[in-house]
Formats: sequence, structure tokens, C-alpha cells
Amino acid sequence: MARYSTVLFDADQTLLDFKRSERAALIDALASMGVTPSEDMICGYSEINSATWKKLERGEITKNQLRTVRFRSFCQAYGLSLDVPLLADRYLDSLATQSFLMDGALEVCRTLAEYCRLYIITNGIAAVQHGRFDPSPLRPLFLDTFISDELGAEKPSPEFFKRVFARIPDFDPRTTLVVGDSLTSDMAGGIAVGLDTCWLNPSDKPKPADMPITYIIEKLEDVIPLVLGR
Repeated sequence: MARYSTVLFDADQTLLDFKRSERAALIDALASMGVTPSEDMICGYSEINSATWKKLERGEITKNQLRTVRFRSFCQAYGLSLDVPLLADRYLDSLATQSFLMDGALEVCRTLAEYCRLYIITNGIAAVQHGRFDPSPLRPLFLDTFISDELGAEKPSPEFFKRVFARIPDFDPRTTLVVGDSLTSDMAGGIAVGLDTCWLNPSDKPKPADMPITYIIEKLEDVIPLVLGR
């Protein structure tokens, strides 16, 4: 019998390679507007995008604002005179088609799906997340996908998790594990609602002293013995 009967997986940079998707979508969107981005521009956008999502997690901006705020900041940073709303739309259209798996993701999920219930918990724009996750070989292994855009709440808010719990039949927090790469959304959110947490930390970043994370792993495969208790 597995130690955990339910596993809540984050999507981006846990199971789905968002950095690869982000890069491909940005290059595609800018190319459609006559711009060939440099490596510096690609890295710069990624940093701006990450910082903008952190603002969303903190409740400083709305999801609708996020769509264009990040591109307005990007264009200002690199002196680009582009139609920002159009660039944002083209980026999202491309991003919804960019589906890549993290190393080991399929094998890990196939193994765990034999013993426990798997669910996705993700902050994101619904059309984009469905466009990337639903066609992937992971989708048949998961019982449901919980996307902030559809739930009406963002990780790490307790409300996000409460709405997830309400959708899972016979939910038991004692046998549920949150697995993700983000301290500010996955770990903070799981801890706040009393769930065990597993931080995917491939870069070996220092653990915050005030954050009682249950497990820390460097490779996704390392979650298997934690879940199965072997």
C-alpha cells in the first residue's frame, strides 16, 4: 500500500518543460512581428515573465493584466516599438501548442498511477495549459487538471487548494502529497493548508529556514519511493 494515495503535481518545470515552451513561443511570436530575438532578449523575457507571475501570486495584479504587463515591460526594456496586445496574443497562441515533457516525467507518472490518484494543480491560463497538457502522453494518467484560471483562485492561496479538495472524491489530506518546483506557490500553498510537500530542487538551492518542507528531491524520479513508501 502506498504511503500517499493522492499526489498533486505542479505542471510547469515539474512535469512540463515550460522554459522550452516559453522560448519557442517567444521566438515564434516575435518572428511574426519582424523581430529576431537575441539570447539576451530571450533570457530577459523569462526573468520578466517569472517576476510578473510572482506579482500575480501575491495578488498585486490580475490574470488579465499579466497577459500584457509582462510584454509591455519586455518591450520597454529592449526598446521595441510593437503592438503589445497583439504580441501577447500571438505569444499565447503559440505557447498553447508548445508541449514538452521534463526528463523522467512520463516514466514517473506511469509508475505512480498504478498505485495512487494523480492530479495536476497549476497556475496558468486555461487555454494554454490545456493546449500543452491535454495532447501529452501524461493526460490519460491523471484523473483531473485543476487550473487557477478555471478555479477562480491562484496558488498559493488556501482558496485554490480548498476548491481542489472539493473536487477530489473522498479527499484525505493525511494521504496527499504536493509535488512542485516553486517555493512560493507549490510549497507555500501546500504547507498553508496542512499537506505534506515535496520540493523538486534540481539546482540544490538552499531551503528556507522557516519553511517546513516535508521532502526535497533533486530528480523527479526520487519522488517514487517517497510516495510508495519503499
